Amino acid sequence: NVPFLGGSDVVDVNNANVRVYTRFPGMYPTVAGKLVKYGPYTSFDDIISRKQFTSAEKEVLKKYQKNLTALEPAPEYVIDNYNNGLYR
Repeated sequence: NVPFLGGSDVVDVNNANVRVYTRFPGMYPTVAGKLVKYGPYTSFDDIISRKQFTSAEKEVLKKYQKNLTALEPAPEYVIDNYNNGLYR
């Protein structure tokens, strides 16, 4: 999972911290916040089918489709989706 948490061009939408999306223009903070808040997801199609995303936000997501993957959520990463553990 570690490469998909921000160490590569592909980000795991179920486990990555919200700040990882700053590298994708248009994603942070709104789309990234919704990705973290409304997961987990089973696939990119699952993300796009969610009613929480506006049509404009879905276009941003489609722009980065090749950079997004949906791996199995891992409790040790999900707990830090919003807060990367700096404030524990």
